[in-house]
Amino acid sequence: MTTNFRTAIVLGVAVCGFAAQLTGQTQNVLPVAGQISPAKSADNSVPLVTAMVEYPSSETNKTESAKTSADTASSTAATKAGDTSKAANSNSPSDPASGNVSLKNEAVIKEIAEIKKQFAQMQDEMKARISKLESELNPGGTPDEAATAASDASALRSAEKSAMGGASGSGQPTPAAAATPAPPEIDAQVTKKGEPFPGDWTWLNSNGHAVDSPMSTKYFTPEFRADANYILDYNHPHDDTMGGATESFRSDEWQLEQISVGGDFRINNVRGRILTMDGLFATTTPRNDASYSRGQWDLSGAYKYVSEAWGGYHWDVAHGLNVDAGIFVSYIGLFSYYNFDNWTYQPSFVSSNTPWFFNGLRIQYFPSAKLKIEPWVINGWQSYARANGKPGLGGQILWRPKPYLDFVWNNYGLGEDAVGFPGRSRVHADYSAQVKYYDKPGRFLDKSAFTLTGDAGCEYGGGPSSGPYNTHGFSPEMGSSSTYTGGVNCHNSRDGKPKQDFIGWMAYERVWFKKDLYAITLGGGQMNNPGRYLTLLPPINGATAFSGTPYFTENGGDRSQMHDGTITLDYMPSQFITFTLEEGYRYSDVPYWSGRGGITPPGGNNGSPSQYACASGAASGYGYGTPLSIVNQACGGSSTGTAAIWWPDLRTNQTTTTVAIKVRF
Repeated sequence: MTTNFRTAIVLGVAVCGFAAQLTGQTQNVLPVAGQISPAKSADNSVPLVTAMVEYPSSETNKTESAKTSADTASSTAATKAGDTSKAANSNSPSDPASGNVSLKNEAVIKEIAEIKKQFAQMQDEMKARISKLESELNPGGTPDEAATAASDASALRSAEKSAMGGASGSGQPTPAAAATPAPPEIDAQVTKKGEPFPGDWTWLNSNGHAVDSPMSTKYFTPEFRADANYILDYNHPHDDTMGGATESFRSDEWQLEQISVGGDFRINNVRGRILTMDGLFATTTPRNDASYSRGQWDLSGAYKYVSEAWGGYHWDVAHGLNVDAGIFVSYIGLFSYYNFDNWTYQPSFVSSNTPWFFNGLRIQYFPSAKLKIEPWVINGWQSYARANGKPGLGGQILWRPKPYLDFVWNNYGLGEDAVGFPGRSRVHADYSAQVKYYDKPGRFLDKSAFTLTGDAGCEYGGGPSSGPYNTHGFSPEMGSSSTYTGGVNCHNSRDGKPKQDFIGWMAYERVWFKKDLYAITLGGGQMNNPGRYLTLLPPINGATAFSGTPYFTENGGDRSQMHDGTITLDYMPSQFITFTLEEGYRYSDVPYWSGRGGITPPGGNNGSPSQYACASGAASGYGYGTPLSIVNQACGGSSTGTAAIWWPDLRTNQTTTTVAIKVRF
């Protein structure tokens, strides 16, 4: 097909050139009907047809010559207007103005008419040929063949126009202006070397399966998220309140977990992002941060409706250099802050108990298209403010050497993140690998991948030992009387100080079916956390990280060992929505999960979560560390009924079924 087009172009140019020459000759013949002299075409290849002329005698006077010239001009104008009869009559032998000149121009007129007829036929043939060639573009061919054919057809039309004289009518092609390539546009993400991590990474856990943003413009890419769920807790707490997670909060109810609107802004090299946060996330996330209690200005209220908000600048260095400040996601724990992006709805403890966001400064440097180095200078471990005297330092190294491999190393240190324990510092390491080991898009089972994550962290310092601790690490309702408030060790218990560390892992396997329409994920993890410095506090009587609760202490040496597992089915009819069905099981060696009796005192929260509650619902006036006999007397002195101490119903296991609809575009 390409050869046919090029042949047609050559033939078309030759024919059009011949036609252009004939046209030029015709124009040369017409103005000299009364004084034609032998001539040739410009290329000396086509002889000019002239009229038979009888030359006038030398006695012709000047007056007659002038009149003859005027009549000749009139004849020329008439000929151009198509009035050949008038042109012929103006120079007829009977015309007195012609003197002794007898122009036999009937042959000229006939020849001109024949040339015009032939020229019109050639034009029609060329147009028909162009139309036929364009209609023969092979729809089954490759895109390159179709593009070449279209280009050849365009060239043929240009050749025809040039041969016709172009806009100037001079008979010569008008040279096209040289195209000046536009300089590459460097925006707030792309560099001259291109954007980092090219390719399709939608298979990754935490990335989500949306591949584009149809509403994106040059300066703004909008983002909308909605996440609603129905979670059935088989412990059936009567107050429908669940604890111990950052994703599951209410049982046996449809709840809006997240509703967010925002997007990414960019103009020149300036960039920014904001994503609002409403729904249950707006209250359940801030309650896990105790740092807002240090000082004034209600930081928990200032940030509660924001999940991400930052601004920064982008430099065209290597594959990118960004400096951003504000609230940004933390990446620690592999899973995303947002459930839509994840392989499961309820992640394991390594993700649930590690930060979702940081507040501070980050620097992103991309030395190559496959590597990112990102240091952090932040206020603390998922905290709006500094809990004590030192801020936190950390960073991430992200490496994607192949389209099927993803490695991430997160590290954190220095920060004093335990409110009420100045001088106690934290270090933490979180490393993950993701591998896509099977990818056959044409098959029913089209893709498989797995992830593996390991976490290790600890706290150290905080002064000498202070107070007794229970070496078994029991919870208060199991008889613990630990009141330890002193320093801690990172690696082992010595010098009267308990070990305060965190060891956890999780692994997931995911398979996709029928061109990614369905996916099944199976996985889980385990956590060993003596000291509970990362174990989430159950919201007993409305307790928060700042208030604490006497029913589940977080003293040094208090043990928390847990494991879990989930199986998840995702249905993804569009890149912008996911329907999820998930079955999950979680276990703790100390009572932790909400039981049938619930975790809310009779009559609702009494406003004093740091105190024991009475069975009547009132606050006892005493917190943890007070002998239970004194607390009991304050509640009425009875061992049963409303004159006794109220205890939440905590269980060692939890089984749930989750149905969720998640939207992102």
